[in-house]
Amino acid sequence: MTKKKTKDIARLLSHQRILRHAGQLSYARGEDYFEEGRVKNLVIEADHIRARVHGSQIYHVELWEDNSNLAFSCTCPFFEQEEAFCKHCVAASLAACDELEGSGMSGKHTRLKQRVLNSSDIERFLLTQNKDPLVALLMDHVKSDNRLLEKLRMKAAGADARRDKASFEHSIDEAVSWDGFVDYKSMHEYASGIDDVIASLYDLLKSGQAEAVIGLVEYFLRRLEKQMEMVDDSDGLMSGILKKVQELHFQACTKAQPDPEALVKKLFHWEVNSEWGVFAGAAQRYARIFGTNGMELYRSLAEKEWARVPVLGPGKEMEEYKGTRFRITHIMETLATQSRDVEQLVAIKSKNLSLPYHYLEIAQIYKKARKEEETLEWAEKGVKAFPEHDDTRLHEFLAQEYQQRKRFDDAMDLVWKIFLQDPQLESYKLLKSHANRAGGADAWREWREKALACIRKDITGQKTKAKSKWFAHAIDCSELVRIFLWEQDIAQAWQEAQQGGCAKDLWLKLAHLREEDFPQDALAVYQTFVKPTVEQKHNEAYREGVSLIKKVRLLMKRLGRMEEWDRYLESLKTTHKRKRNFMKMLEKGVG
Repeated sequence: MTKKKTKDIARLLSHQRILRHAGQLSYARGEDYFEEGRVKNLVIEADHIRARVHGSQIYHVELWEDNSNLAFSCTCPFFEQEEAFCKHCVAASLAACDELEGSGMSGKHTRLKQRVLNSSDIERFLLTQNKDPLVALLMDHVKSDNRLLEKLRMKAAGADARRDKASFEHSIDEAVSWDGFVDYKSMHEYASGIDDVIASLYDLLKSGQAEAVIGLVEYFLRRLEKQMEMVDDSDGLMSGILKKVQELHFQACTKAQPDPEALVKKLFHWEVNSEWGVFAGAAQRYARIFGTNGMELYRSLAEKEWARVPVLGPGKEMEEYKGTRFRITHIMETLATQSRDVEQLVAIKSKNLSLPYHYLEIAQIYKKARKEEETLEWAEKGVKAFPEHDDTRLHEFLAQEYQQRKRFDDAMDLVWKIFLQDPQLESYKLLKSHANRAGGADAWREWREKALACIRKDITGQKTKAKSKWFAHAIDCSELVRIFLWEQDIAQAWQEAQQGGCAKDLWLKLAHLREEDFPQDALAVYQTFVKPTVEQKHNEAYREGVSLIKKVRLLMKRLGRMEEWDRYLESLKTTHKRKRNFMKMLEKGVG
């Protein structure tokens, strides 16, 4: 977000506002953090609030105003994934409220009695001082802060990066190297150190040393690739770093305009061999830098590599993702797309026909090019080559082609095969769609009866098989219930559920739909699921259980059974009295 200054950020902070931003759960956890004194280094300025919050590790929180709204950021994983007002933001906000408003909350932190010096005050002070003691202070701090040491090393080396290339490479090594595997908890600290190096290289680029930056970035990328196997990149931090470093390389090449032939050879080799997608799509990204001659060389190198790729037909071992095959295929497809040569693109795709989906891709290419004959030919080829394959996408595509050509019987034969492979709601919808187009409501009535009979037979067959096994999952009528719910036949869906059972989510949906006209039915369903839900013994299940209990209370009230409700509630409290979190939620929810 863009940080927009305001005269008084305090007006955006209140306990109610913080609660609205965070929600009850994050607010409660953040309040605990604040009470435990986990908020450190709180800095409050007119337009900005910063703090460190000590959780499983130290997280940095910032708060500011954006278009009259409270904006916020945190370095914790939850914020990185959800961009939500996390417990650390709550803790920092509450600490700021306590400082600004004198709320009297019983935090364990030390309240400041007077305004503390902010960063602007400190900057003004430093600007008035002699540099010698400040340099001495900085160098003393360097002894215990390796990241600061490397920042200063790169600042010093930036004066002449070509002469001090070794210093930059040393800083890159220091940032990328790690003692052993980088686990999830350490990733943000690790990535932050690497970001420092990226920022220093951007400064070097701005200073006019683009050529030096190219070499350093390539060294950087080689080190990062070697390290990728040694990190937990669950949050995608390293993937993002690779993108940023490649963007830096592109910007440096744009400014330096290196020899196109040398650049083409280097990037092509990298693109074909990198397991991490480094310089993928170089032909598109660097086309202007390559120039006409460079692009011709790139194409020549690609065609030479492509000639070594073996042809794969139906039944052959699937090798698409082995070795360099995937990468060189992507390169050739990119070149063909750039040249807008449909036949060239089809020729490339035709080198791997090991799956029905590859036939579909070719049919779609011809479809987009409005070559109807070739479209149908390739779709039919694929279905013929894989008569027993369960990938229905090609069959659906061909059925649509038959419909457009008014070959309705051929279309229905294909769609029925799709349904038989997986008789469930989605294939049922597809069957209805084609039947209506082929013969209208009358045709659908016939196909519908046939489809429902097929599903019932399938359920019976599964139940028979299940009986012959020592252990098997329960077989029920969930698919029939889904179908009748989709058709809005609530009564039939309820009947199927009553006779053959169904999944929990379907029972609850049926109960909701029958609440108005059949409250007794809905009540029985809700009561049935209270116990197994609460017995899962975690907060999310407790919340769901309380929600069900609320529904029970409302329905009993409608039915004039409040004495029974009192007994029911008392039995719940007796049965689950050891589940303290559930009891708190129950007390708050229904009393």
